[in-house]
Amino acid sequence: MLARLGERIAALFRASAPDPFVIAILLTALTFVLVLAFTDASPVEIVGYWSADSGVWAFLAFSMQMCLILVTGHALAASPPVAGLLRRLASLPRTGPQAAALVAFVAASLGVLNWGLGLIGGAIMARDVGRAMQRRGVPAHYPLLAAAGYVGLMVWHGGFSGTAPLKVTTTGDLHDILGPLADRIDPMPLSQTVLSPMNLFITGGLILLAPLVMALLSPKKRSSIPIETIDQFLPAEQEKPGPPPSRRTTARLPGFLENTPTLSLLLAGLIAIWAWRYYLPATDHPSGVQSLTPNTVNLTMLMLGLIFHGTPRRYVAAVENAVTGCAGIILQFPLYAGIMGMMTASGLTAQLAHNLAQGASETTLPILTFLSAGIVNLFIPSGGGQWGVQGPIAVQAALDAGVEPAKMVMAVAYGDQLTNMLQPFWALPLLAVTGVKARDIVGYTAILMLLAGAWILLGLLIF
Repeated sequence: MLARLGERIAALFRASAPDPFVIAILLTALTFVLVLAFTDASPVEIVGYWSADSGVWAFLAFSMQMCLILVTGHALAASPPVAGLLRRLASLPRTGPQAAALVAFVAASLGVLNWGLGLIGGAIMARDVGRAMQRRGVPAHYPLLAAAGYVGLMVWHGGFSGTAPLKVTTTGDLHDILGPLADRIDPMPLSQTVLSPMNLFITGGLILLAPLVMALLSPKKRSSIPIETIDQFLPAEQEKPGPPPSRRTTARLPGFLENTPTLSLLLAGLIAIWAWRYYLPATDHPSGVQSLTPNTVNLTMLMLGLIFHGTPRRYVAAVENAVTGCAGIILQFPLYAGIMGMMTASGLTAQLAHNLAQGASETTLPILTFLSAGIVNLFIPSGGGQWGVQGPIAVQAALDAGVEPAKMVMAVAYGDQLTNMLQPFWALPLLAVTGVKARDIVGYTAILMLLAGAWILLGLLIF
């Protein structure tokens, strides 16, 4: 029954869902209308909010980080050692449901460790499992595999790279976001947020729920919707595991430099010195694993990619194969930054979150905060941006209602991550790697979102 429901919803989205760039334009127009209707801002002021450095240009550095996550992750996956490991892991499932469950489990597990690893790792795993199933002639619905590869973005904010939990661990971080309100609460270590019994219950349950749901959504052989394999989405020439080997020559100095591993190892060694100090500090400071950022992930993947590819020419070829996937990021991120700028500067986001939480009780406040965070995420698909806007409201409401601030932090985090399953913003790198369209996967991720939302609500009620 669940598989048939998934097929029908997927068919509906395929028939009606436009391209993500069109969605970004429509959301921009909708946000303009909402700001005009519910705030005192004039049309000229709204345009100013949108076009300011804090608006449409606010994600320039962030966009480059996302492009590098895509490029360095893709290049690392194309290296002979990693490509071989992924192919062996991808060969494990024997049926379509097993394939979907494996991809979802890997994506969710990596997403808890780091959202970037979950995003790129899940995408690559979906692609490689699709190839392995096709080679064996086993029917596996590739859009569902791609949807399963996206589930890391549904658990990330309850993991070790979650913005909200990481931004309340020190007094300085509290003051950065909360201002004077930070003087009324103590810093919250990860034991109160990510490692709390509530989050272990909720996030641990999501890691198990996602593979189960994806397996149940796998279309049957006699389905009304034909099972679509990977060859219908990725041309054969794009399915090679890595760039073609380059021929080493010492006839000319440039050829020698491009094909010698010495220069790659030199740069990798420089990064390795940083990595040693970051991940294995000699002092009492915690390992960098507990505070990974896009920059540290990119630097780590650059180091590994250089080592695994061996020569500068091989690594550059792998990057060239991956860089075309950045087109959607470059084009759409500014529009979403403009949406965030309009909502934040006009006060609409704060007004929306406040109204939804107004009059709540100690029991219902975390739930309403969770639901409001899910709505806000559709317009501000950035965990850091959303925490900066909604965090002060959530903490103030917690103090007024007698709710533990740490629980409110996680309520914001859960809402932010849940509606990623509807928001195509974060799917862009995955779409580039897998070759599918957003309309191909959102029907399946929407069903998972509803079931996951019910699980999160249960956790918020129990704890």
